[in-house]
Amino acid sequence: MIEVRGLQADYHVQRHGAGSIKEYLVSFGRKGLLERKRIIEQVDLDIAAGECFGIVGRNGSGKSTLLRVLAGIVEPTAGSVTVRGRVAPMLALGVGLEPELDGLENARLCAALMGGDRQAMRRTVEHVRHFAGLSDDDLRMPVKRYSTGMMARLGFAIATTDDPEVLLIDEVLAVGDAGFQLKCYERIAELKRKGGTIVFVSHALGEVQRICDRAGCMEAGRLVKVGGTHEVGVFYHGLLGIPVEG
Repeated sequence: MIEVRGLQADYHVQRHGAGSIKEYLVSFGRKGLLERKRIIEQVDLDIAAGECFGIVGRNGSGKSTLLRVLAGIVEPTAGSVTVRGRVAPMLALGVGLEPELDGLENARLCAALMGGDRQAMRRTVEHVRHFAGLSDDDLRMPVKRYSTGMMARLGFAIATTDDPEVLLIDEVLAVGDAGFQLKCYERIAELKRKGGTIVFVSHALGEVQRICDRAGCMEAGRLVKVGGTHEVGVFYHGLLGIPVEG
């Protein structure tokens, strides 16, 4: 379902410090204020249809950037990425939501942006009402006033309305309460049974081991370990210097 070969992704980041500004001025702009930084380097990955694949790694290891490449938001610098099927990304709280619109208006807008007709908009609204666990007052309140948990509820409900073939999740479930997390995990299991593919980024190894079939660990932009969730968890703990019992 997902094939990644020789993936590289670079960002242009601003040089820091007064020295860099001085160099820029003295060189009359020949030395830019931006420098290229490699975020992902030489990643190869295959994820099968119906598989839930977890990604763990330290902050800044490239996990979120990899998900953004899979979602088509970040263009690879080199290599190839093939994702088959309709993708529903949940990449960060509030991303894709218009803060001035209320929850129901955002549901209609997201359905329209995905190419849905009026029927698809109604279906999305009904799924949000049923799944998100938000009151009518909440759903008619501007999203800019939502708590992080409310945003997670709305975003997950919208993303999973029409059984996406590929669901990308980046940490956002960590802000929900235990009851809503359980509901999300049950929905993920349902999508898997229907042949959906999930890529799940989390710092919580317990969550990865609970819902994922396999996992990978990223370090300094590279996918340094791929295997069973327990095996990858032990490896990740080793990187962090955390002793593993047994």
